[in-house]
Amino acid sequence: MDNNQNLNDQEMFRREKLAKYKEMKIDPYGQAFKVTHSVKEIRALCNKKSSKALDKMNLVVSVAGRIKAIRKMGKASFINIQDKTGNIQSYIGIDVVGKKNYELFKLADIGDIVGLTGRVMMTRTGELTVRATKYKHLCKCLHPLPEKFHGLTDVEERSRRRYLDLIMNDEARRVAFARPALIRSIQNYMDSQGYVEVETAVLSPILGGANARPFVAHMNALDRDFYLRIATELNLKRLLVGGMERVYEIGRLFRNEGMDATHNPEFTTIEAYQAYSDLQGMRKLAEGMIRKAAKDVTGSDVITYQDKVIDFHKPFRWISMADLILEKTGIDFRNIKTFEEAKNLADEKGVKLENHKNTVGHVMNEFFEVFCEESLIQPTFVHTYPIEVSPLTKMGTDPRYVERFELFVNGHELANAYTELNDPIDQKARFEAQLKAKELGDDEANEMDIDFVEALEYGMPPAGGIGMGIDRLVMLLTNQPNIREVILFPMMKDR
Repeated sequence: MDNNQNLNDQEMFRREKLAKYKEMKIDPYGQAFKVTHSVKEIRALCNKKSSKALDKMNLVVSVAGRIKAIRKMGKASFINIQDKTGNIQSYIGIDVVGKKNYELFKLADIGDIVGLTGRVMMTRTGELTVRATKYKHLCKCLHPLPEKFHGLTDVEERSRRRYLDLIMNDEARRVAFARPALIRSIQNYMDSQGYVEVETAVLSPILGGANARPFVAHMNALDRDFYLRIATELNLKRLLVGGMERVYEIGRLFRNEGMDATHNPEFTTIEAYQAYSDLQGMRKLAEGMIRKAAKDVTGSDVITYQDKVIDFHKPFRWISMADLILEKTGIDFRNIKTFEEAKNLADEKGVKLENHKNTVGHVMNEFFEVFCEESLIQPTFVHTYPIEVSPLTKMGTDPRYVERFELFVNGHELANAYTELNDPIDQKARFEAQLKAKELGDDEANEMDIDFVEALEYGMPPAGGIGMGIDRLVMLLTNQPNIREVILFPMMKDR
């Protein structure tokens, strides 16, 4: 509890009431209360019914929630309470609940959590109301709630004190409930496609599965450092070797990198792998999954995001990275044979290269990121990536490229898919190339995973795999411009 010297008058006044509850033999922090109806259920049952019809219906309910408004008027009062589904008004009269119960009610403050039992009626002004026959105090709120329109508007403060944001902000509650609805939609879709959901280790002894800077944690029991996983890929592929055939995991990943409107160091993805499939199988899976999720969460597969209409109903565009760069810059990287030629083009166009990005493929990827990404507003599969930036992917017919796509929506990557590399000799060579990149200063390069190579030596069937960012999909489907709005407790800078 706060030091009383730091409390304002309202906070002191609320604390003084705690003794009064105890005098009345009421626990200020309450007991269980049997709820029979949510506010949403009450409104659905009473929808479009007249006052007479409601009287004839004689609907008695027990509802619980937080007091958002109070109008005390002597021997009769009105309150508004909010549960997770909405708000409803209640009429509390001393002639109905009794003197003792009404005295208890008079101790109530905005923010308290209460339970009400009563009959649903319509007031003369046409407002659906619970006419309370019983009032039960359930929990005292010791702080005044922020004023609705001006009290909790700072984005950082809303993220730090999400509990207050959820109390005061209808939009925050909508997003908070939309996220699990989206995840359930994905789970239902994946189940319908014959996939099984699994859980794999969060701590990994080897950095692998993606190119990213890791978080490091020390395990006392083994006296060694582990990485918080940056991807679930390698363990899920081990399950394909083991014969599970179609697996997916929705889980947290951790990348020790920057924070901005679309990045949080702790984030959620779905990764899925299907034996006997390929890139085209993952293309079909992604379209079906996203289209269903859009319909389930928003009611439509054509959505509006920040004033842009995004159409998930039409087949998503399918274009190679080389063709997209050609379209935007007039340069066809398929005709460029040497790094010197590619570097000269980069210098001409003002594309900066890091020391370890020393191949044509690296330059090609930089051109794509600089000139193409932001223009991809409608769902677009960009396929056929340089082998240098895809160490876990099956080589295409041209050995410079691999069978990979990334799905872009609104200028940002949403998903990444491969025809999976299952050749253990090739995989080992790719890991060795990554080790050389690490020596040249690439902190994000993969490490050698000998156990994974050995697993592949036992035989992993040809397969397709995909990873998709859950947070970014929630942002799109709930029309949120910042990733912090869709993560209940995002990473925050110190005050």
